[in-house]
Amino acid sequence: MAELYIGLMSGTSLDAIDAVLVDFNNDGLRLLSAHSEPLPDALRKTLLALNRPAAGEIARMAQADVELGKHFAQVVNKLLARHNMASSEIRAIGSHGQTIRHNPAADSPYTLQIGDPNTLAELTGITTVADFRRRDLAAGGQGAPLMPAFHAARLRVNDVDRVIINIGGMANITLLPANPDKPVTGFDTGPGNVLMDGWYQRHQKGNFDKGGHWAASGKVDEAFLQRLQRDKFFSLAPPKSTGRDHFDMRWLDRLIKRHGKRLQRKNVQATLCELTASSIASAIHEYAAEAEEVIVCGGGVHNTALMFRLQALLTGKRLVSSEDFDIDPDYMEAIGFAWLAKQTLDGKPGNLPSVTGASHPVVLGGIYPA
Repeated sequence: MAELYIGLMSGTSLDAIDAVLVDFNNDGLRLLSAHSEPLPDALRKTLLALNRPAAGEIARMAQADVELGKHFAQVVNKLLARHNMASSEIRAIGSHGQTIRHNPAADSPYTLQIGDPNTLAELTGITTVADFRRRDLAAGGQGAPLMPAFHAARLRVNDVDRVIINIGGMANITLLPANPDKPVTGFDTGPGNVLMDGWYQRHQKGNFDKGGHWAASGKVDEAFLQRLQRDKFFSLAPPKSTGRDHFDMRWLDRLIKRHGKRLQRKNVQATLCELTASSIASAIHEYAAEAEEVIVCGGGVHNTALMFRLQALLTGKRLVSSEDFDIDPDYMEAIGFAWLAKQTLDGKPGNLPSVTGASHPVVLGGIYPA
């Protein structure tokens, strides 16, 4: 008998809402369908603005919360219509929501994801699990990354050490040792696509540097790269996580101003590409030097220039897409949140304390019944 879940993800890149329909029958995993829709421009601009303090932000956040919940519901209903499927056939939706603030290092640590799950449950007729990060935070963890538990469940093997790289707006890695007595670990390494996308949107036409062609046309400015790499986040020991609260265009603009030298735009793009690649590779060399296989997922897998640099910096390791393991790299996170919803409804923990730093495993998320 099928056990169907829907996973929803709108990541730090703010490019689209991803929805997947997954069957977890007999502890297997079968992706039945996927659907992605771009965020409306006006809503995208509102969400970007909510990443920083401003007058009237509480009212704007409350409105965006409901509006985003409505868009999530539209995407889910389109996915169901494509399969002529009733909402009653779906056990639950797992919705990550859109992160607008994430500061686990604050005196009172906090994280906030919006996309009202009440609206989502009401408009789809499907039980919704959401607000996954805050229970881990309450248990003393970072609240992120949460995908390592799913990576471990699906991609850990006992004959080879693996690393999973997820390159969305931010980049994070999961370390999967072959030795079952060693814990799974993982952490955010820093910016993934967020700075490259922001710079491209400012100076070119489009939302992202397709294939990394613009970056490949430039030259890395080593002095500027070193200035970027001096950010304290890169030297922090895990567990650690980050977001647009830290790495955004304001961060980049400040460092360009401090650099004080004229930078060609294409060279800035090349340098940002190198920053993402080098910060990921450095983390792997320091914490997973023995890993033989490196599996990449997320939008960054399509950036040829970035993948080329990663392979060059990870000499001797096999670099492949998660597609080689029958997991679509564009939908890995959405699938993961469908899995996390199942964990929640089954009363099972969804975090890994060895990853987030939480004091103990916890069942994640709030449940909003249909």
